[in-house]
Amino acid sequence: MLVDSHCHLDRLDLNVFGNDLNQCLDFAREQGVIHFLCVAIDLANFPSVLTIVEQFNDVSASVGIHPTEQMAEEVSLDELIKLAQHPKVVAIGETGLDYYRENTQKECQQQRFRQHIRAALAVNKPLIIHTRAARVDTLRILKEEGAQQVGGVLHCFTEDLTMAESALQENFYISFSGIITFKNAVELKSIAKTLPLERILIETDSPYLAPQPFRGKPNQPAYVRYVAECLAELRDCSLNKIAEQTTTNFFNLFKLAQRN
Repeated sequence: MLVDSHCHLDRLDLNVFGNDLNQCLDFAREQGVIHFLCVAIDLANFPSVLTIVEQFNDVSASVGIHPTEQMAEEVSLDELIKLAQHPKVVAIGETGLDYYRENTQKECQQQRFRQHIRAALAVNKPLIIHTRAARVDTLRILKEEGAQQVGGVLHCFTEDLTMAESALQENFYISFSGIITFKNAVELKSIAKTLPLERILIETDSPYLAPQPFRGKPNQPAYVRYVAECLAELRDCSLNKIAEQTTTNFFNLFKLAQRN
């Protein structure tokens, strides 16, 4: 009873599955994964995302533009709202702020972020937030735009405990990826042990960030099991408890996702 709450099925390396996405998903299902949220990061590939979710009952989608994605012209609020009307789109994102690189256009990112929050409020769907090296501005904009009304998740969380606790107060969940399995992720492991389990999700972010023992190789949804196992070990509880609670959390947040 696991859920991969954040993956990019349109970008997976399917060579080991004969370039067959269904085989890849079947392998994940054999590992206990019952649902997949395919997260959009640009509009050019969004039709591919919709093609996937329309094929599989256990796959949902989001619509959004990653903060670092380059665009000739910014998407309008009306366009985001229109795309979010698809019945299998359960969330807006991923969106947010990423100041990791020195030449970051912060103002453009912030405006795009605000547009996504406004779209989420307009369609009453939660937000999937990407935040990197932008703790203060991320929290400030979420608060200024009233994002608490729809809530959401800070995905692939790598920030500090203070940010995590602030996000919880703003009606957001925290999602951990394979990064928590890395030996050097000491602070992140501590955070994963500390937060209330009722507010935690797990994800792969595949094809990126494969967990140990696959670090450096292409990631896939089946590997969400390794994230769950690591979380169970950190919190000294059963894998079943982690699976059951994080799955419940997922469907509590993404209420339009169909549980088969």
